[in-house]
Amino acid sequence: MKLLAATALSLSLFVSASAQSNQVGAASASVQDSLHITITRSGSQPSQQGASERFTGSVRIDPLFQVKEPSRMYGASVTFEPGARTAWHSHPLGQILIVTEGIGRVQRWGDPLKEIRPGDVVRIPPGQKHWHGAAPNSSMTHIAIAEQIDNASTGWMEKVSDTQYDMPVEAQQPASAAPARAVSGISAQQPSRAQQLMGDIAPKLAELTDEVLFGDVWERPELSKRDRSLATVAALIAMNRPDQLRSHPSGRAKTA
Repeated sequence: MKLLAATALSLSLFVSASAQSNQVGAASASVQDSLHITITRSGSQPSQQGASERFTGSVRIDPLFQVKEPSRMYGASVTFEPGARTAWHSHPLGQILIVTEGIGRVQRWGDPLKEIRPGDVVRIPPGQKHWHGAAPNSSMTHIAIAEQIDNASTGWMEKVSDTQYDMPVEAQQPASAAPARAVSGISAQQPSRAQQLMGDIAPKLAELTDEVLFGDVWERPELSKRDRSLATVAALIAMNRPDQLRSHPSGRAKTA
């Protein structure tokens, strides 16, 4: 009887030790797996249709990646057919949209309606009520990236009405029409001396001269006019740029 009890105890201890060993092995394998680069192949995850209570119109959601600790981030590619859009919603930690195709719209509650196009990156602050979707006559696809906190990532609200969707779009200023940076002592309408000398053959060099030498260096408040002038002239001499040296305004060479 004692032999039988000892045998049973031994078997119990062996099974317990084996289970613990398997748990340790599984945990070790999980840690090792987390250190490897993983690739999720395009098309390997099934698409989903946007839920009717959260979207207006036809919306396709293609998952890209899910939350994987310690990260809280997830991402998806979302395609809106013309006129389709999200409902009003917010994100506790904000959201980033990267437009990849088509023309879309985005609006924060109380702000003008804005148009978005391929290449645009939209950063939505945490907790801000907003919506986004396609333009009336164009589909739009964007990559949406957000983070979860306490297993929540989105607070959904009421749908965007047709009246709200049809609001006038705020006029967009072309990037090329952005005002040129003002350089101390140089008229925004008249080309600088550096632009006159090098603008046609070396526009980047002329920009460097105006914006760095006569811009950042010249405008640093901790430098006197004399020190600024000496730094500018020394840099031009060191680069063996006599033509640029001639563009240095004589008025800037005066001591403070």
